[in-house]
Amino acid sequence: MRIVFAGTPEVAVPSLQALLDSPSHEVVGVITRPDAVSGRGRKVVRSPIGVLADEHGLEVITPRRMSEPDVAETLRRWAPDCAAVVAYGGLVPEDLLALPTHGWINLHFSVLPAWRGAAPVQAAIAAGDEVTGASTFRLEKGLDTGPVFGILTETIRPTDTSGDLLARLADAGSGLLVNTLDGIEAGELTPEPQPSTGVSHAPKVEVEDARIRWDLPAHIIDRLIRAYTPAPGSWTSLDDARIKVGPVRPVAEDDASLPDSVRAEPLAAGAIAVTKKAVFVGTGSTPVKLGTVQPPGKKPMPAADWARGARLTDGTVLG
Repeated sequence: MRIVFAGTPEVAVPSLQALLDSPSHEVVGVITRPDAVSGRGRKVVRSPIGVLADEHGLEVITPRRMSEPDVAETLRRWAPDCAAVVAYGGLVPEDLLALPTHGWINLHFSVLPAWRGAAPVQAAIAAGDEVTGASTFRLEKGLDTGPVFGILTETIRPTDTSGDLLARLADAGSGLLVNTLDGIEAGELTPEPQPSTGVSHAPKVEVEDARIRWDLPAHIIDRLIRAYTPAPGSWTSLDDARIKVGPVRPVAEDDASLPDSVRAEPLAAGAIAVTKKAVFVGTGSTPVKLGTVQPPGKKPMPAADWARGARLTDGTVLG
């Protein structure tokens, strides 16, 4: 089939590569988000999908909105049999949905109807789900409500960050997407309507959502930090500075690695205890041991190095 691919970030790259490698499909054009300013140098950076498309000599368009008239004109010229969408980052207007013969097929990183929306992997980890997955479905007017062609499942590991889990789903999902398009071309796949039960939503995660609330139980803090790693990055404050915090490890109150003072008297939420090799923080339940910490303007570092350099002492309160 003649395929138009719409996608933007790194997690979409395996799917575009799989389609480029497929003998059954021809990628005739790519839609990605506009080049963006990034990094301290404020350089203009091409999206990962734009970079891969350029390497293969594909025609690329970068509209600010899909509703721009040029998008419809270009799609008609490309004359696709189907459009594949993976993490594009924008809505497809209703009037474009019928332009490809077989519509727009989206690879979404959850088992629909669970976690419809922009951040399904982050939501699954934050909720403590044990299993998630990916779904291919036909886009329609509603948000991730279209009929489903295929699914796969993936176990969420106890130490998974959203980056870890997304990487596995991106690789596995690329095969699911190609198989779905193969089945559509062969006339062997009929999409099934999503069930009306089990619907949940995963809106975009904002920076403020990733602020750590030390008064929550340790296992919830652990989930939330892993969910928001690497993006947008969990953080706390020390005085007026915003400190990024990597994944933590919940520690039982009788753990031998804890200082004697902490085992004798529990830490208050947000209060720290410092040893030569570790930094512990009090929560709404048991303490957590910090992993990596990133102060403003610096690279991530082990928490003990940060505490030593900042001359932190027992009783300092974060947040």
